[in-house]
Amino acid sequence: MEGVSASVVVYRTRFCPYCIRANFLLKGKRVPFEEIDVSGDLERRAWLREATGQHTVPQIFINDRSIGGFSELSALDHSGQLDRLLAEEPQR
Repeated sequence: MEGVSASVVVYRTRFCPYCIRANFLLKGKRVPFEEIDVSGDLERRAWLREATGQHTVPQIFINDRSIGGFSELSALDHSGQLDRLLAEEPQR
């Protein structure tokens, strides 16, 4: 996707089907993103629960802001709001 300025991070586990779907959605839009595998990483999983209030993966952050999991990512895409978020510059 042209015009992507945002920093996108996807926290995932190895065999999570929703993580795979999030990956396909972002790659389909040609969005560069960082994937962090939290399989077996209890400290990082605890941080995710604290930061997001969620116990599930994927957990997706755009410009260091939690947007939720695959369902929320997909809803943002369908509403057109995802492209707007992706065009925002990261706060430094």
